[in-house]
Amino acid sequence: MNRVLSIEAPGHVTLVEEKLSDLPEGGFVVATTHSGVSAGTELTYVKGTNPYLGATWDPALGLFMDGAPSIAYPVRGIGYMQVGLVVETRTRAVREGSLVAMCYGHRTAYVADPMRDRFVELPGDLDPVLGIYVAHMGPICANGLLHAAHDLHGPAVRHLGDGVRGRRVAVVGAGVVGLLTACFAISGGAAEVVVVDETPARLAVARALGANTLAADDDPAVALKRRWRHGVNDRGADLVFQCRGQTRALALGLKLLRPQGTLVDLAFYTQGAHDVRLGEEFHHNGLTVRCAQIGRVPRGLAHAWDRERLSHETISLLREHGGPLREHVVTDLVGFAEAPGLLADLAGRRRQTLQAVLCDHVEDEGG
Repeated sequence: MNRVLSIEAPGHVTLVEEKLSDLPEGGFVVATTHSGVSAGTELTYVKGTNPYLGATWDPALGLFMDGAPSIAYPVRGIGYMQVGLVVETRTRAVREGSLVAMCYGHRTAYVADPMRDRFVELPGDLDPVLGIYVAHMGPICANGLLHAAHDLHGPAVRHLGDGVRGRRVAVVGAGVVGLLTACFAISGGAAEVVVVDETPARLAVARALGANTLAADDDPAVALKRRWRHGVNDRGADLVFQCRGQTRALALGLKLLRPQGTLVDLAFYTQGAHDVRLGEEFHHNGLTVRCAQIGRVPRGLAHAWDRERLSHETISLLREHGGPLREHVVTDLVGFAEAPGLLADLAGRRRQTLQAVLCDHVEDEGG
């Protein structure tokens, strides 16, 4: 039997039992060891603010349209940061006993089909808790850097750091996406990486990971533009990664940029954009906003920079920064039985966490 996280209605989260499907020829079964919680995307289903819940998504037109919601409650299978132990296999693609990173939602077990399901076998020297970032979350952040590289070099991108090397980089938002993106920029050879956030505790984590920091309420645009000078009337960040799903964060990111600079946006917005005053810095400084979502790599790079390569880049990053990431970013190890209460408390702002990870054997992880 398999336990699956189910959002029955806004604010109502529970665990349900589902029978595992039969293991087909060529498939394999994983028992979940770790399942990372995305406190951004997943909570939009708990709060009822996800756009799929209120409109029809037409993939052919790329439009949300009036009509029946594309997703209805109960919502099951959310979550995209899973690590599983292969307990049974009927394929030579993966061996029994392997740890694999996958995206199959918060559930205690899963029957996978290698022809349908993407998986990345984790190397033995990688902390399995950090393996939650390998299949999807790490590639999300790496894709942000890839967009920055493409902005400078077009299809001639050779290295993930091509867009940040030697440049002054600001990261708005010190959640998991912002912190991993900052680590990628540091590893890519940025001249300086400054993380901007409103929460002192998260800024402390950013400093522990090797970034410099500024508080969002201390007028960081003035501070950075006084410090980062390129020429007459040319001050500010070469590049901004916007990693917080608040429109005021996007507005701040635009203020941080030098004239004709680029903001790479990795955030997910579910509200209006009153704070984004397009007649101000965006217009007068000739800025560019690039949306970098994991469903698309920059045009012309899909063959050389597929999801597998971005996962490989993530593994390299985790090997380099694994100790601080494990110590400072993974803040909560929670048993699956506690998951409904955790998500409800996070959505209701009754609990704060940076990276919560669900696992069945919390005591074995030191939690």
